[in-house]
Amino acid sequence: MLALTYIAAGWLKLVRPREQLVASGNFDWTKDSSDAAVKAVGLVEILGALGVILPWLTGIAPILTPIAAVGLVVVQIFALRIHLVRHEHQPLPVNALLLLLAAFTAAGRFLG
Repeated sequence: MLALTYIAAGWLKLVRPREQLVASGNFDWTKDSSDAAVKAVGLVEILGALGVILPWLTGIAPILTPIAAVGLVVVQIFALRIHLVRHEHQPLPVNALLLLLAAFTAAGRFLG
């Protein structure tokens, strides 16, 4: 669920023009961001999601799974900060849930 959410959100940021993201009402923060910044966030989200799935699934360098999950925790910390500064309270529960899922994944893979 965590990886699929990040892949979907990242893909939207990569393929949709920023104006469409703003118009959707779900990505208000993109209004004040450059196209390059929005695309970079999308790419980081996709790479983080792949980093959570592929090493664990293939058994190749599985230590990368919890490291990628920590990276997604950092993404959500920045997302929460941006939404709080912009007084956008609607996305906060989703951001908090994604942060907790990423933290749980990181802890589970580091300890497990």
